[in-house]
Amino acid sequence: MRFEEKEELFQLGDISREAIARRLRAGRMATGLNQQDFAKSVGLKKTTYSAQENGDSSPSIPVMRALYREYRIDFNYVLHGDFAQLPSDVQDKLIEILSSF
Repeated sequence: MRFEEKEELFQLGDISREAIARRLRAGRMATGLNQQDFAKSVGLKKTTYSAQENGDSSPSIPVMRALYREYRIDFNYVLHGDFAQLPSDVQDKLIEILSSF
């Protein structure tokens, strides 16, 4: 995939609530966990995490920490769409998921 195509798919630079929520959802899906299980794994109620994934609130520190430490999904990707720091296998997984939206 060309760099420009990745920029568009990852919505590089788009810091709108919708773009952040979309990337957060893709990140969670890349973990292989549903919302309930992911929320539980980071110590949140499902409703609290769901609000973050729906764009009703910003991603929390526990969510960002878990994505980075356990799944190698950098906060720069979630908040800014910056995919350059993501490992290639994580990029590939996110490309597959984002392309399905």
